Amino acid sequence: MSVRPFPTVAALAVLTALGSGCAGPSDTTSPAPDRSGMAGPAEVLPGLTVKPDSRLYGMLPPAVRAAGTVRVATDVPYPPFEMYAKEGSTRITGIDHDLGQALGARLGVRFHFAPQKFDGILPAVQAGRFDAVMSAMTDKKARQNAVDFVDYLNAGPGWLVAKGNPEKITVVTDVCGKPVGVQTGTNHQKLLQKHQELCKAKGLPPMKILAFSKDSEAQLALRSGKVVADYLDEVTAAYVASTADGGTSFSTVTGRKAVGEYSASPMGIGVSKDQPGLTEAIRAALQSLMDDGTYGKVLIKYRVPNIAITEATVNGALD
Repeated sequence: MSVRPFPTVAALAVLTALGSGCAGPSDTTSPAPDRSGMAGPAEVLPGLTVKPDSRLYGMLPPAVRAAGTVRVATDVPYPPFEMYAKEGSTRITGIDHDLGQALGARLGVRFHFAPQKFDGILPAVQAGRFDAVMSAMTDKKARQNAVDFVDYLNAGPGWLVAKGNPEKITVVTDVCGKPVGVQTGTNHQKLLQKHQELCKAKGLPPMKILAFSKDSEAQLALRSGKVVADYLDEVTAAYVASTADGGTSFSTVTGRKAVGEYSASPMGIGVSKDQPGLTEAIRAALQSLMDDGTYGKVLIKYRVPNIAITEATVNGALD
């Protein structure tokens, strides 16, 4: 869910190791799209080529077909969903990027990703600066006022803690009275605020919730001891714990007892309401990628096949 180069060179180098081999041109310096019509096949992963579908291309709004581009906002880095290929690079990679390239190839256009702070993404879409959001964003009813969501993943929260879990967090009330980090504007921030009631019910002091504009800042606070844990997607927590500093800096704590009651939430591709037809075109393209196995191959590349869903739906959030 968030732009945050890792706080140390070594950490960033390891963090992006899996993504550094991704195919595709630099997103921030992509060549001008071919405006002559539907684009041809594209290799979205090494050895994986996606062909365009003329029917799906025809579903796109005229303005998108004319531009040959879907402008996508993303908050980088939030591994393994979005990250930079290597230190100093502007090339974006990760689950969302690779899946976006596959969607663009199937639709016969380019998905051009550009960094944007997470809490400013939806306003930027509403202002017309972007056509869509792909940034590990949870589909929530309140957010559906700003965009329509094409749901594409399902995941819950987890704790990122110092290696070995020195605070011995086993139930969510173990962090009552302690400082914990979270990224501002996220569903996880709202969940933590809701979990304050658990501390109150046990007669314990409330959590000291420190909100950061980037999750990498929360991770830096964890490294320095400013917080005892970082509350984020369990997928991202697991990825960071296994890759940062060769897996020597962090551990994860997951499960309902530790993170608090929740329902695994759908993540969605947020689509501008000002582009009629774009939501259904993306939904249909996503379903075709699910059906032909491309979607699954992207998730397998990043070692997270367990967060896959089988049906692309629109605005599936329950709350």
